[in-house]
Amino acid sequence: MAEKAVPAIDEPRRIVSLLASGTELLCALGLGDKLVGRSHECDYPAWVRNLPEVSRPTFDISGSSREIDELVRARLRAGEPLYQIDEALLATLAPDLLVTQTHCEVCAVSPADLVHHHPAKLTRRPVVALSGGTIAAILEGFLAVANAVGRSEAGVRLVNELQARLAAVRERVAGLTRPRVVCLEWIEPPFAMGNWGPELVELAGGRSLLGAVGAHSTTTPWQAVLEANPDVLIVTPCGFELSRAELEMHLLASRPGYAELAAARADRVFVADGNRYFNRSSPSLFDTPEILAEMLHPDAFEPRHEGTAWRRWRAGACS
Repeated sequence: MAEKAVPAIDEPRRIVSLLASGTELLCALGLGDKLVGRSHECDYPAWVRNLPEVSRPTFDISGSSREIDELVRARLRAGEPLYQIDEALLATLAPDLLVTQTHCEVCAVSPADLVHHHPAKLTRRPVVALSGGTIAAILEGFLAVANAVGRSEAGVRLVNELQARLAAVRERVAGLTRPRVVCLEWIEPPFAMGNWGPELVELAGGRSLLGAVGAHSTTTPWQAVLEANPDVLIVTPCGFELSRAELEMHLLASRPGYAELAAARADRVFVADGNRYFNRSSPSLFDTPEILAEMLHPDAFEPRHEGTAWRRWRAGACS
């Protein structure tokens, strides 16, 4: 749900979104033309990349999953921020609303980042902060933001549409055999997908293993993956697009016992675009049950998203 949402207003004139999910949501609510600035992660719709970047990470995000993990952990241990705000640019853009989040301190700029950097200047701007670790909470947050920006009716329409899409997938998978699924949200080290991930798998007609609904994704021993022995293994690293995720799949295949996994033996290991479809609490997340169903139930779902949102992965195919 949205925390400390600003009171409903007629409509903001100038918005800076420090959250990729928020940017996509604002565009879905018809407020894309009010956006004047974005975070470094905001990339959908594609045109928003032309907006000025107001934030940047304070660590190198170009390395491997292992290198990124080590850098993030080191900064968190030292109490150092993961993101930096360009105060001068923000002052020039002069937004009357900032959009951020409180769900995950690692994923995107939070109100705490604003306070940490510039408590006097940044925090007196109206801020709406999304927070939601389940599908229901995400939809509730959409409604809260819509109300905060004076688009309540548009918010209700959007939520009704998204709920109808979930119901349609749920109806199509009813009665189908439910494969046992492990979704990994990071590669080195492996993270079992939590938050809304297990719900998405269940909606798509699978049985989610390891991750817990509403709980943060967490480091998972490889032995736990081996013991779960899923029928389907889906790897969707947080913040990685499909091609970038594929580059590190050989690291999983080189782990002891990988070849003996039921998923590997059945050629049911998949890699997916985590950046857009799995890790963000955005309207695009509601494409994901159908994307998952294409992998889990190929006889019932045409592979409309294959090659763009997901691909089957075979050991030796990428290195």
